[in-house]
Amino acid sequence: MNHYDMLVIGSGPAGRRAAVQSAKLGKSVMVVDKGRRLGGVSVHTGTIPSKTLRETVLNLSGWRERGFYGRGYRVKQDITANDLISRLHKTLDHEVEVLQHQFMRNSVKNIHALAKFTGPNRASLTTEAGETSEVEFSNALISVGTRPHRPDNIPFDHERVFDSDEILDMKQLPRTLIVIGGGVIGVEYATIFSALDVPVTLIEPRNTILDFVDRELVDDFIHQMRDRGMTIRLGTDVKQITANDKGVEVVLADGRTLRSDVLLYAAGRTGNVGSLGLEQVGIEIDSRGRIKVDPITFQTSAANIYAAGDVIGFPSLASTSMEQGRVAACHAFGITLPPPPETFPYGIYAVPEISTVGQSEEQVRASGVAYECGVARFRETSRGHIMGVNSGFLKLIFALESRRLLGAHIVGEGATELIHIGQAVINLKGTVDFFVNNTFNYPTLAEAYKIAGLDAWNRMGAG
Repeated sequence: MNHYDMLVIGSGPAGRRAAVQSAKLGKSVMVVDKGRRLGGVSVHTGTIPSKTLRETVLNLSGWRERGFYGRGYRVKQDITANDLISRLHKTLDHEVEVLQHQFMRNSVKNIHALAKFTGPNRASLTTEAGETSEVEFSNALISVGTRPHRPDNIPFDHERVFDSDEILDMKQLPRTLIVIGGGVIGVEYATIFSALDVPVTLIEPRNTILDFVDRELVDDFIHQMRDRGMTIRLGTDVKQITANDKGVEVVLADGRTLRSDVLLYAAGRTGNVGSLGLEQVGIEIDSRGRIKVDPITFQTSAANIYAAGDVIGFPSLASTSMEQGRVAACHAFGITLPPPPETFPYGIYAVPEISTVGQSEEQVRASGVAYECGVARFRETSRGHIMGVNSGFLKLIFALESRRLLGAHIVGEGATELIHIGQAVINLKGTVDFFVNNTFNYPTLAEAYKIAGLDAWNRMGAG
């Protein structure tokens, strides 16, 4: 029976990072993935596909140039599902190739199989052909990710009613679209299809969308969505969904009936833990299939078994999952790392992008710290004019007493790239004076930091 120092189950961001880190420490590693190709949800149905789709849509639709040429502007007149899918496959092939090469370079073994724990140091691996083998391990990492939550009362049929994994297989673009779920995934797909000029209705049973994001940003974002003709229904439950060959009908709890060509159900995700045999190693899960771990080491209740990535819950980001995998691998082999910075950026690849780091204004207010905000609108920058950007803004929050930056929040084109300036200043304990005293490239959107810094500085007084 083969023995490995580290058995990694799942080859998404957390798994791949843990595998390579373990290998770089000179350990023997086996990665088990039940998918036909390496990469996990991130590469095949999540992070990479949705961002590739977004980029393709923005390029082909001419969305970024509409500030200049008007709403009727389009680069390619008739955009088809095939236009979107062909670019998608190119990107995914490249990602898988890079990952395979990375494993090869670092002598990481991998197998396409279903893993199941049979004891605290043993697992059985079953291939697609039904062949079963057993392996022993000193340590294991569970990074199996999540799948879309599919309630029994939703008539998923892969023709009219899709989950967020299936939406990538659409044979043709919908004439109209209803999206149920105002979380990150629902909002991203709703706005991407809207950028293709598909009439979109977004339904969220709660009264807010993206409730972890600064309210001022969300309010501006909702305004932008409505301004371009999207319909947003908040605080309304869905009573019934029926689909036929003509389309989808949604009856809301308030009695209204909505109709569309296609429906995307994107309300929550569930951990892929059903086949792992967790009962054999005494690991419990919650109602959504998430595993509880130590927040510092990522150990489960079984000391030699770790879990990382989406399967442990919030924040469920590829970026944080990678770090969790690395930290878990280091801890498993006795390497102590300095505690990570408390703040990390959150990117939402909607149209427009949203990115946030540090505390929201609501959190700062709740903490009781006296603060002041500075705001810069992208249209106030020369670069914004050159790009034809007429929406989007940056908001900075500073503590009055220490003058330190507490939070940076951006909605608008390029937000996920620009946020890292705010992240650096927060984690290096920088103050408002950084923005006032430093020179920024001109013309850039990053210059908005200077404008927002000066805005706050004026309100705070020269100090």
